[in-house]
Amino acid sequence: MTAMTMAPASLTIQSSAYGKIAWRVLPFLLLCYLAAYIDRVNIGFAKLQMASDLAFSEAAYGLGAGIFFIGYAICEVPSNLMLHKVGARRWIARILISWSLVSACFGLVQTEMHFYILRFLLGVAEAGFAPGALLYLTYWFPSARRSRANMAMFLAIPLAGIIGAPLSGLIMENMSGVMQWEGWRWMFVLEALPALVAGLLTWRFLPDRPADVDWLTMEEKQIVQADLAADAGERIDHMSISQFLGDKRLWLLTAIYFMVVMGQYAITFWLPTIVKNAGAVSPVTNGLLTSLPFIAAMLSMLAFSFSADRKRERRWHLITPMVAGALALTLASFVPHNMTLSIILLSVAAAGMLTSTVMFWSLPPAFLGGIWAAAGIGAINSIGNVAGFVSPYLIGSLVSASGDLRLGLYAIAGSVLFGAALVLLVPKSANR
Repeated sequence: MTAMTMAPASLTIQSSAYGKIAWRVLPFLLLCYLAAYIDRVNIGFAKLQMASDLAFSEAAYGLGAGIFFIGYAICEVPSNLMLHKVGARRWIARILISWSLVSACFGLVQTEMHFYILRFLLGVAEAGFAPGALLYLTYWFPSARRSRANMAMFLAIPLAGIIGAPLSGLIMENMSGVMQWEGWRWMFVLEALPALVAGLLTWRFLPDRPADVDWLTMEEKQIVQADLAADAGERIDHMSISQFLGDKRLWLLTAIYFMVVMGQYAITFWLPTIVKNAGAVSPVTNGLLTSLPFIAAMLSMLAFSFSADRKRERRWHLITPMVAGALALTLASFVPHNMTLSIILLSVAAAGMLTSTVMFWSLPPAFLGGIWAAAGIGAINSIGNVAGFVSPYLIGSLVSASGDLRLGLYAIAGSVLFGAALVLLVPKSANR
């Protein structure tokens, strides 16, 4: 149901309905994903102390950071299908509680093997949350409104840097020695608590679908359901498994997302190290400076998301930040010891890489609906997130072999540029 075919009274009801949904659903989902992302990437800050305390090499850190995504990829599609079957309330609560417990156990790590096992289990525990949340948003928002809805959730990524970076630095510096524990151990335990609380509260604050709530009027529910039905009618809802696996668009999107993730996790796992190399040795100073690129990323995500929905254009809103992020990351490697220039270029790089994540997820729902949306989003996220393993492992291996971080950054930038070129192959029908 488009705005042009609706009476003014219906437009008012429609606006009221989506306003209520936005305020009731999105803030809580944002907080859940914020807890998830802090627990996923705080390993980047722990590295500042943990690697030396436990004598981990750069390659060992890269392997441990990346092995999270092996467990994540294995369990991603089954987890998303379970969410579609049993409902968001039950399944997201399970995910939040289980990963918080695993995350807290990182405070007990003593060896590389402990590190690898827990990172793998954290991936298994968290599998399904991000794609599940994206699928969940398709139950509430039609495609014309989904970039903004996705953006509201993905704001958690830069917020995890803005909030998590200084918080991690403060905990590591001020809790060091308490009960004879290193600061990084306390960081893991304390930063796991928000996910546990969020999981316990999910039953109360996360309704499954519009039909289940009492804060929408009957007229508002009817308009939302009509919008979603019209939106689903334009997508593929029925296909065989062989047709699904043989859909070239699905594999194209997977390849693009793989390259997007390569850039995203180069930023989130290695940014504290890059800032430290530029001169920010203190955990607190490092945390404060690391937060600046994430502030730039948040502003970029807001601008691109609103622009994409307003112009109904998706492809170039994805290509532009990918290219800008790759070029800025490359240029940052030429000024490794100039703090001011490094932060400026890293801000552009973070803005580009993280905005690309938001912009990408407006594409898959343009093609798939129903159970195939659950499977498709899960499959794309599962395979694409293998790049979360490849990216830190590739950088760590290149740094260990050459002693030069720049080689790793060049490899990441080239991957992202290749992904931007692939976006040109996406059908223009994605611009909805």
